[in-house]
Amino acid sequence: MWLKPEEVLLKNALKLWVTQKSSCYFILQRRRGHGEGGGRFTGRLVGALDAVLDSNARVAPFRILLQVPGSQVYSPIACGATLEEINQHWEWLEQNLLHTLSVFDNKEDIASFVKGKIKALIAEETSSKLAEQEEEPEKFREALVKFEARFNFPEAEKLITYYSCCCWKGRVPRQGWLYLSINHLCFYSFFLGKELKLIIPWVDVQKLERTCNVFMTDTIRITTQNKERDFSMFLNLDEVFKIMEQLADMTLRRLLDNEIFELDPDLQEPTQITKRDLEARAQNEFFRAFFRLPRKEKLHEVVDCSLWTPFSRCHTVGRMFASDSYVCFASKEDGCCNVVLPLREVVSIEKMEDTSLLPNPIIISIRSKMAFQFIELKDRESLVENLLRRLKQVHANSPVHYDTLKNEAETSSLFQSTSVCSDQKFGNLKLSQNGNTVDKETSPLPNSEALIAIFHQSGTQSPDSRMSREQIKASLWNDHFVEYGRTVCMFRTEKIRKLVAMGIPESLRGKLWLLFSDAVTDLASHPGYYGNLVEESMGKCCLVTEEIERDLHRSLPEHPAFQNETGIAALRRVLTAYAHRNPKIGYCQSMNILTSVLLLYAKEEEAFWLLVAVCERMLPDYFNHRVIGAQVDQSVFEELIRDRLPELAEHMKDLSTLASISLSWFLTLFLSIMPLESAVNVVDCFFYDGIKAIFQLGLAVLEANAVELCGSKDDGQALMILSRFLDHVKNEESPGPPIGNHHAFFSDDQEPYPVTDIADLIRDSYEKFGDQSVEMIEHMRCRHRIRVLQGHEDTTKQNVLRVVIPEVSILPEDLEELYDLFKREHMISCYWEQTSPAFQHHNPNRPYAEQYLIDAQQFTNLYKLVSPWTCGAHTEILAERTFRLLDENMDNLIAFKGFAVCLDIMYNGEMNEKIKLLYRLHLPPALTENDKDSQSPLKNPLLSTSRPLVFGKSNGDAIDYQKQLKQMLKDLAKEKDKTEKELPKMSQREFIQFCKTLYSMFHEDPEENDLYQAIATVTTLLLQIGEVGQRSSSSGSCSDEYMDDVQTEACASTSDQDSVFTDMGKIPQRHSQSLSMTEGDWTVSLEHILASLLTEQSLVNFFEKPLDIKSKLENAKINQYSLKTNELSHQSE
Repeated sequence: MWLKPEEVLLKNALKLWVTQKSSCYFILQRRRGHGEGGGRFTGRLVGALDAVLDSNARVAPFRILLQVPGSQVYSPIACGATLEEINQHWEWLEQNLLHTLSVFDNKEDIASFVKGKIKALIAEETSSKLAEQEEEPEKFREALVKFEARFNFPEAEKLITYYSCCCWKGRVPRQGWLYLSINHLCFYSFFLGKELKLIIPWVDVQKLERTCNVFMTDTIRITTQNKERDFSMFLNLDEVFKIMEQLADMTLRRLLDNEIFELDPDLQEPTQITKRDLEARAQNEFFRAFFRLPRKEKLHEVVDCSLWTPFSRCHTVGRMFASDSYVCFASKEDGCCNVVLPLREVVSIEKMEDTSLLPNPIIISIRSKMAFQFIELKDRESLVENLLRRLKQVHANSPVHYDTLKNEAETSSLFQSTSVCSDQKFGNLKLSQNGNTVDKETSPLPNSEALIAIFHQSGTQSPDSRMSREQIKASLWNDHFVEYGRTVCMFRTEKIRKLVAMGIPESLRGKLWLLFSDAVTDLASHPGYYGNLVEESMGKCCLVTEEIERDLHRSLPEHPAFQNETGIAALRRVLTAYAHRNPKIGYCQSMNILTSVLLLYAKEEEAFWLLVAVCERMLPDYFNHRVIGAQVDQSVFEELIRDRLPELAEHMKDLSTLASISLSWFLTLFLSIMPLESAVNVVDCFFYDGIKAIFQLGLAVLEANAVELCGSKDDGQALMILSRFLDHVKNEESPGPPIGNHHAFFSDDQEPYPVTDIADLIRDSYEKFGDQSVEMIEHMRCRHRIRVLQGHEDTTKQNVLRVVIPEVSILPEDLEELYDLFKREHMISCYWEQTSPAFQHHNPNRPYAEQYLIDAQQFTNLYKLVSPWTCGAHTEILAERTFRLLDENMDNLIAFKGFAVCLDIMYNGEMNEKIKLLYRLHLPPALTENDKDSQSPLKNPLLSTSRPLVFGKSNGDAIDYQKQLKQMLKDLAKEKDKTEKELPKMSQREFIQFCKTLYSMFHEDPEENDLYQAIATVTTLLLQIGEVGQRSSSSGSCSDEYMDDVQTEACASTSDQDSVFTDMGKIPQRHSQSLSMTEGDWTVSLEHILASLLTEQSLVNFFEKPLDIKSKLENAKINQYSLKTNELSHQSE
């Protein structure tokens, strides 16, 4: 393979390589120890070393080097694993390059030409590999070449796909090509001699929607901060919109939401993403959401098939989904039949005989003595092989433990498959029997049963009718278990959904929650895990534990279980253990209410795993610092209100009010705003149907109150209407006594309010709004996540600007543009530098002003774009000094405020503020010993003090220099007393750098000549002032004799043509001697410099002339991308 040329020295490498072939410019070498029949010690040693190295560190045994005659530097340009491979490269070089190189006269030209050709070959190979991954490689390769040529992005900007379409500009469509890459949406059109290029970063997209305009029925509208763009005339608009959504969603999560980015490994390497990967990713996310499986689960196969359903005595058509640890089935008819088979429960997977009635069948047997027959499986052989391999891996990683010490009577029949079984051997799988379990794992937990069983309220027994209803429900469930299965692998049908909607019996509630959420698999797979967490976490004191302690007594205080230490202690242990398990979430408010209810109906360890399932699978991203998941679902809920309750949406123009009211519905699953005996029925539906149950119940609640809400006058009245309704949702079939809701807004002494039965409300929600599919909800979540994340970005921006605006004189609209440039510079580094620490510079959990930080290189790029102090080649040096000055805490990062304040001084500061800033830029820490342009002044040309100083008037008369100098020093002494904080004095070395900067700043100024002459005058004056101070410090006072000498020289001078910079040899002997004194003795102060500059009107005019930041900002927006691209191209050379 061809290699990117990098220079190497062969002085010490010759012992490791043997030359096989050579020509004037190329050498083919073989590594010692490879292909040697003999047994020399060196070859054996090198061969052994290569053999034991990790595969990433091994060196290919053959290579080709580029050698320029007469040079000791070589460049590897190709390597190969075999002699045949390297010979192909050698022949190509001989046929295509060797004869061409003889026409070059310059050796450097030869090296540049060969390196450029090799890089082109590598780029072509890369393009070919990318193209091969697409459906039409040749067309994709052609599109890739055009994309790179038209938009000039770095190689890291990977093209995903492209489409022919129209971009609307007003009422005029522009036909062209739409390119979708990992970070940008780009459009190119060349029509009637006019070229149009659009580049929209995904991270700038605020809204993505399908809409229509006057001319087209279906268009895709992309909304950014300032513009809307419509695209239409796609051959497959559904596909385009779906890919756009995915790319925008992935980019925003990767760049704006660090919490999600750290959890999702698919986002770590965006350069590896292809169009096929996006399709697979979308399917994978649907699979995990539909079956509510862990985020780490990766889907491997999706196969059309049919499953034998004994309850209907037929095969049900659907699809099999096979992942790392699960085999799942979903019928084509929504809700007809779903099955979840954890591989941990699977005993065997076998192929059956293929017949006309049962084509390509397989049998999956589970440990509860059930078997599932799948038929009509395509490619059955490879499917079974893959399933068996993953089955073996699952059992190897997590052996099934059978605890024979537990009494079988204590084990629910629901868990027979995971707790009681004899030692069995299935095929090559040996399920281990763990009779000698560690005491820690088998020791009973503090709470070995559900709290509702312990705190059954005495003296307030439920009426017989209520108990009989519970018994009827339990009987119905038992009948269902017989027919459909009683483990996590049960057939899940519409019948079970109806049973759940009626309310699960209290005796089965906790167990069924475990099954529906599949927390039972986590529980069985992690014996002793919770006990260890409790031991590790209890007794530790931190901010999280303080928050937990504060909320413990606020968790269902009306229930007797949490009116004593038993329930409180259990709640403390579960919450603290979870915070210890998942420190990224830690503890969030509302987790205490949810966990309290889980502890009522499940054992303590079971409650812990239920909490894990809710926080990490069923309500993703709800319980983190910014509750992004909950906000996304609120935004989805608003859209559902518009679609399903249009009259209510029309009356309440701002649906964010309803969203804020309903936030607690989603965070606590209605537990905080409904009576407990009613809310647990909602939790039943949630564990079976997921978030869909909360959406549809929320819509049902709003529909039931739509008339009153339409008549409400303000937000407060709407809140009262909904709160009173929810407080009067009762559960007439609850076996326990009603438990008051301490969140209620109304007391019992008010007029009677009609009661709503929870069973009726849930039934209405399923009948009227139950058609919301999981796929549709996930699709809406994806779209609304973009809006929510961009809403957070807007909030951050407004808060930062609110803090910075009072500190600067830059207009607010210009400051906003500057913030966008600052943020974009951070984003551009994230786009193309995957190893860049820029990813770590953004933390949405930090204070607003510190969420975006830039490093030295990013600051330098921005400085070049927007700073008015451009100094040619000296600009980068000045930018680095400015960065060091602003980096007060020495962490190599600065925030926007410091950048804006510094820029404000450059544009809008008074002259003394600007000079003070320049002065500080030439003192430590801004100026360092290792500064690129601050070598010792004695090694370079010096500023001359031999130049006679003359202050001239228009008539040519000279003024009394001695008197003016003395008066200046007196004024400076007075000024110094007024200064609050005196800056250090400037040494001669620092002063020379200061003068160089001023000299560079005047380049290409319209008044360049006048400025040079003025700065020459000021510089000479300041050097002499410094020498005066030097003599004064050595003799104790200023020498009048020396002042007279200076005056004499001044009067004798008739020419102002001396250069500011002169060689040491041109300096008169007396001044050379004075400059050779210790540099630390020669100093000038800020007051000296400022007073001297004020004597020259041209310098005053230069620093006080108005500067326009708007034009700089406009040019910066245009050139920011090209500057970064050029920087990356220089780095790669």
